[in-house]
Amino acid sequence: MHTAVLRRPPPSSEPQLPQAQELATIALLLDVDGTLLDTAITPGSVVVPRSLRTSLQELHAKSGGALALVSGRLIRDLDALFAPLRLPAIGGHGAEMRVSGSDAAQTRHHAVIDGNLRALVAAAAASDPRVILEDKGSSLAVHYRLAPQLERTLKTRIAAIVERLGIQEIEVMHGKAVIEIKSTLFNKGEAVRQMIKNAPFARRNPVFIGDDTTDISVFDVLPSLGGVGYSVERSLPGAVGTFDSPGDVRCWLASLCGDAGCRRQ
Repeated sequence: MHTAVLRRPPPSSEPQLPQAQELATIALLLDVDGTLLDTAITPGSVVVPRSLRTSLQELHAKSGGALALVSGRLIRDLDALFAPLRLPAIGGHGAEMRVSGSDAAQTRHHAVIDGNLRALVAAAAASDPRVILEDKGSSLAVHYRLAPQLERTLKTRIAAIVERLGIQEIEVMHGKAVIEIKSTLFNKGEAVRQMIKNAPFARRNPVFIGDDTTDISVFDVLPSLGGVGYSVERSLPGAVGTFDSPGDVRCWLASLCGDAGCRRQ
């Protein structure tokens, strides 16, 4: 049996993890890769444990629908991963949103990647077959987990491309073995701010869990929303505590469902 591990910075008066009896007053906002799911060698090789689907389905019901995935993945890809579940979601780093799983995903911003930028980034990624380019329409993700020695080279090349083109309102984010290129017109934090204006998230205290620098925009908005955030594997600015691993996050979610003997998987 395994108990979820949460590390907190001192003092001991830091907020505790929410308990099951609080599900009627909080909104659970959960990053996916590296938070709910163990990081995989490629984006397509992640594994969703059956027990996690069960926990998410039960918590979605117990919270009155106030549970959402907050991801860099597009919502259609989240649906494919968690099928048959269709959960409320923020996708594409905030480019799209769905307040209810029964609704269609709504595009929040129509800004797309410039054709020249797309072509040049694709050419940079094509320089090595181990580098994977993920084109999400509203953003580009260059994954180099299969070739970590190329990190500096890829970062330098992509920075030079963006600078040379001089495209306004474009930002480059550096995550775990990934370089994300997207518009500055949207981010996860502002999407969260918009989502919690809607029922059933409205008038609840958001509880967010994320693992990467691409989640910092959510940690930034939480204080103004009366919420708290927790990071995974490492401390991030604004997080009040840190889970040791995605397995610990899954065990905590299972404990909210009444499973006190979670087996980490």
